[in-house]
Amino acid sequence: MIDAAPNWLAYVTAAGAVATPILVAILGGIGWRIRSRIDRRTELERKLREDRIEIYNELLEPFVIIFMSDDAWKSDPKNKTRDKNAMGAKHLLSLDYKRNAFRLAVLGSDGVLRAYNSLMQYFFLLNDKPAPEEARVKGMLERIGVLLLEIRKSMGNEATSLDRWEMLEWFMTDMKVVRGK
Repeated sequence: MIDAAPNWLAYVTAAGAVATPILVAILGGIGWRIRSRIDRRTELERKLREDRIEIYNELLEPFVIIFMSDDAWKSDPKNKTRDKNAMGAKHLLSLDYKRNAFRLAVLGSDGVLRAYNSLMQYFFLLNDKPAPEEARVKGMLERIGVLLLEIRKSMGNEATSLDRWEMLEWFMTDMKVVRGK
């Protein structure tokens, strides 16, 4: 019986010597797989972010044109004879704009897509139900503010404390009047 203990210990030591490299290889493989998934997800998110930025810029362009001050619009020599509202409307109705809207439906975040849908539905309803100009502008600005806020969140600022009106204050001098504060 005295000889059995050293044999048992030798077996455990030999098994440990064989199992250690196998265990290290398995854990290394698992680590590599996790790391490659993380890298792939990070690269996809980077690419998606670039695509989203392009789509968001294209979809916002007609609104930038429409809400640009007349003086700023006319300061560009190519715009001296062009009507900014007509240009913004033409852009909204273009085939390229519709293509980008489809791209938004596929690539945009849920919040951005919902805000964009709300804005477009508002435009569609305005055609059916005329409203006073002040109410139309306020409703449109409110929805554009929500859209900008959702875009901000989708670009990584999920914890923003700004509201939809604050998203618009930078380009409108009388936003607090429009807002009603």
